[in-house]
Amino acid sequence: MTDTIPLPDPVPPAPELAEPTPPVAVTPVPPTPLVMQVALDPAVVPALWRHPLLVRHAGRKPRGSVDECVWLDTAEAALARKGQALEAPRKGARLHLHSLPAVGFCLPGTVPAPLREYPPEEGPDTTAGEVLLPLAAFTGRRVELQAGDVVLTLRHGNLRCVAAEAPVARLELSGPPDSVLALAAGLAEDLPLLPAAATLAETARALARQEAPRPRRLGPPDLGQVETIEAALALAIAHLTEVLLVQAPRARLEVGPEGVHQSRVAARRLRSCLKQFRTVLDGRNLRELDARLADFARALGDARDLDVFLLNLGAELADAVGPGERRVAVLLRTARQKREAAYLALRAMLDGPEFRQLIWTATRIAALRDWGSDRPVDADAPLRPFAKATLARRWRRLLKRGADIEEHAAESLHELRLDAKRLRYSAELFSPLWAGKSTRRFLKRLSGVQDALGVANDTHVARVLVAGLGGRGGAGPWAIGLAEGFALAHGAGARDQALEAWKELEGLSPFWEN
Repeated sequence: MTDTIPLPDPVPPAPELAEPTPPVAVTPVPPTPLVMQVALDPAVVPALWRHPLLVRHAGRKPRGSVDECVWLDTAEAALARKGQALEAPRKGARLHLHSLPAVGFCLPGTVPAPLREYPPEEGPDTTAGEVLLPLAAFTGRRVELQAGDVVLTLRHGNLRCVAAEAPVARLELSGPPDSVLALAAGLAEDLPLLPAAATLAETARALARQEAPRPRRLGPPDLGQVETIEAALALAIAHLTEVLLVQAPRARLEVGPEGVHQSRVAARRLRSCLKQFRTVLDGRNLRELDARLADFARALGDARDLDVFLLNLGAELADAVGPGERRVAVLLRTARQKREAAYLALRAMLDGPEFRQLIWTATRIAALRDWGSDRPVDADAPLRPFAKATLARRWRRLLKRGADIEEHAAESLHELRLDAKRLRYSAELFSPLWAGKSTRRFLKRLSGVQDALGVANDTHVARVLVAGLGGRGGAGPWAIGLAEGFALAHGAGARDQALEAWKELEGLSPFWEN
């Protein structure tokens, strides 16, 4: 009998392994392209193509093509009143409706896409069937160049209308924001290039109307629709930088004092804004911008102080003594000479690399939110609690400084004025978050305090300025003493006005607590 050898239990089959999951291909989302227009003097066009940053891409001057278009509007300027312009290119069968001031766009020089396109036999609905007439025309050349991942399009030629003709050049850069801004800033190191303060269509409209292009922005920024701290600072920097761009061409002695005044206000607002946000957003790039603004503000201050003196105290002094008083005439002539020198120094800064570096530094910070911070930034930090805390802190400081205001000496009143000015800049900046009647009333009374205290400060500035008009070839001690006496008399009632304005303000309930 054969022994049966027991078989081992069958080995269970190995479990089936799941098919490996193939890796998911993650396609990086490209940044939204930035389209920016840069203004340049047509005389600079040849130098543009010789710039090393472009020569390595073009090899030689790129060839262009004929570029012609005309802008249309009704006889009653129906489109212009709505902030629109209709462009009919020479090539292409479509009409392009553009936004003129483009207020909704944040960065200086940025241009929106056309609002709409129309076939040539149609027109915008807003014209209500009215006949469209030529407003202005452009005739020139268009040159395109690919520089890395940035596309450059240069349009240069002449704008023409019935009443005038003017040469014009616009360089449009399109591509990733960091590349566009790096190329623009690199070109601006050697060439006078700045973000365009007005689109070509708005420039054409202004030429046809024989007026200055309408600014996209004036006054303080509007943060009413902003929700985060980062977005608020970026918008404020962009807005105030564009105000500087608009005012810079007006900062000339022959134009009048308003350009210098508005530039100084915008520079002060921007510096105040940087300081307000410093507790939550700080970095080397923001500090660099603040330093550049400080230099610019000093140049503006020299011209502005002399403007104020000659337009106010100097004019009153001249009227009081009459044209025959030679000693006062020498004092005023010295002041005018100093003002002319201050304007020349300011113009050299505005036309030179310093101002361009300031503008491009601010634009890059606003576009990329590149604060230069070594600490991580909370991009979602809400704006309103920060604004409320900032306003409350500055309000408490102002109330503390204003305690016993009746006994304040001149120096203490000066410090109170500075605190009032700081609170005013904060209140103007954040007031859109609490829009309403109480906000407007608070701002009005705060302005009243600052203005009343400002009269006393103007007196102090005038006395210091007058003292500097003496010396060899300048005014004598008699004229200087007379001017100082006028300054003191001019500010005599300032204290009483300040006390009255202060009583009206300190009894108010702050709008951010409502």
